[in-house]
Amino acid sequence: MDTGRSVTLKHLLIKEERFIGLQFNTDKVIHALVKQLPDVKWSTRFSMAYILNTKEHLDLIFKTFNGVVWVNCNYFFDNSHVKETNGPIDITWLRKRELPATYRVCPTSYLDKLELRKYANNTVKTYVSSFETFINYYHTKDLVSIDENDVRQYLLKLVQEDKSNSYINSAINSIKFYYESVLGMPNRFYKIERPRKEKKLPKVLSKEDVLNIIAHTNNLKHKCVVSLLYSSGIRRNELINLKITDIDSKRMLIRVEAAKGNKDRYTLLSHSLLEDLRDYYKQWKPEKYIVEGLYGKQYSGQSIGKIVVNAAIKAGIKVPVTPHMLRHSFATHLLEAGVDLRQIQVLLGHSSSKTTEIYTHVATTTFKEIKNPLDS
Repeated sequence: MDTGRSVTLKHLLIKEERFIGLQFNTDKVIHALVKQLPDVKWSTRFSMAYILNTKEHLDLIFKTFNGVVWVNCNYFFDNSHVKETNGPIDITWLRKRELPATYRVCPTSYLDKLELRKYANNTVKTYVSSFETFINYYHTKDLVSIDENDVRQYLLKLVQEDKSNSYINSAINSIKFYYESVLGMPNRFYKIERPRKEKKLPKVLSKEDVLNIIAHTNNLKHKCVVSLLYSSGIRRNELINLKITDIDSKRMLIRVEAAKGNKDRYTLLSHSLLEDLRDYYKQWKPEKYIVEGLYGKQYSGQSIGKIVVNAAIKAGIKVPVTPHMLRHSFATHLLEAGVDLRQIQVLLGHSSSKTTEIYTHVATTTFKEIKNPLDS
């Protein structure tokens, strides 16, 4: 493909009617392709060709120029949103890596764009890892020359390797981010198919099992960790970033700042947990964060996971237990207790009620009124 050829799409309003403007430098190939578009006209005022703004015409533009001309949509689609995170991006782990001399590293421009967009550190790691795996698969090929067929072949390889849907979607996101956001080629791979979403039900513990896990924690600090995860329904990363000042004992609420989706929210504070937190504060004397490691540093997500896993093993729980399973149990137990689904949605910080509705499929209240035919 000749990367020197490009057409920039613009929004035009002519006689109160919306059009797609096509701006390009004089080029015989582009001019011939533009003439193939239906009812295309030339605007002397705007110095560009234009066509009626419809989805069909937009699709036709991409189809017409595909493989021949870059379609620049920077002025057509609004991609200016910026994500707010809890702190600056930490890429020290990138510099400390020991890599083979032939390893193809992520372009600096890729990292710069991630930092500009203020993506969370976990997202940065996922994008960089996924994209580097992709570009090392095509280690001899120039990045700009990689096309849709190359991407499809790579994704087919991932499917054949039985990679999960989330892994494949992360790969697609990381690839599209480079070509569409970093290089400014939106819809470069707009026809790439994504795997169908898996509809897995959340794994939930009984209240007795949760209390048993809490009872088998090693110390008061670990007890508070597990109790916080369950009694407030917060995520692991939200617990890591939870500050002492986020505990509102007067209103019996916990403030969760800059949570997933960059939204602040409040969730419940347990009365019994509050007593434990007060004893924990006197004993462990955390300075800033509720849960701190050595020298007042934040706890790691891995350490939180180990606390939950070890306590569950000691409690004799037969299924693998994760911090997120405690969040699922929190929501399910509230639903079983008659709490309105909308209130649970607010406590969990879900943007859509559809996300929260998944708990209706695992709550025992859904099945209690149904008489088993064997028992009839």
